[in-house]
Amino acid sequence: MAEPQTAVVLVHGAFADATGWQHVIPLLEREGFFVTAVQNALGSLADDIATTRRVIDAQKGAVVLVGHSYGGAVITGAAIDRPHVKALVYVAAFAPDVGDTLNGLQARFSRTELWDALVRDSAGFLYIDRDRFHDVFSKDVPSVLSRTMAAAQKPIQSAILDQTVEGAAWRTIPSWYLVAAEDRAIHPELQRFLSLRIGARATEIKSSHAPFVSQPEQIVRIVQDADRATVR
Repeated sequence: MAEPQTAVVLVHGAFADATGWQHVIPLLEREGFFVTAVQNALGSLADDIATTRRVIDAQKGAVVLVGHSYGGAVITGAAIDRPHVKALVYVAAFAPDVGDTLNGLQARFSRTELWDALVRDSAGFLYIDRDRFHDVFSKDVPSVLSRTMAAAQKPIQSAILDQTVEGAAWRTIPSWYLVAAEDRAIHPELQRFLSLRIGARATEIKSSHAPFVSQPEQIVRIVQDADRATVR
């Protein structure tokens, strides 16, 4: 019997949903991966971790788990005690340790432009001012597409920024990190710090916070590297 395909599970971050991976998914499938993009509610970190774990548990065979931005915190917690997750890929993402909050990690370096562009709704969810979305989130994405992303953005509950993971999967699972050097949402220096702290194999590209749209082939290359370098 043939071995099952490596499964790639993609986890979106804030201000986006699973459809944001639409440029990455066909490229991964063309390379023979079985791909699933998680739809998280962005209401609490614990709930998003639980949702992602259900998707992980539904896969057959080994899993490469990919997280963008806030999705990095999700995969950090979701891969705990999931032995078939063989690699973690962080895309311009948070990679917290136990006790870290996203607010706390951001405070290690100067505030990016994102934080002054956030708007809070009546239920405490945060979204990006549409007039500033292109500049702070997707500067290297064509303006028409960026406006669509702004109109369809998925707000994140502000309380998540002070929530923590119960364990850090990168301590035991090999990790890769894509640093977006022109990111205006998560400071590139924070990304470099996190990639070093978790011992990731890092790649740096000139990209906004949305390389999954502007440079999807870069993400595919890293997933391929992670798949080839690990065995489960």
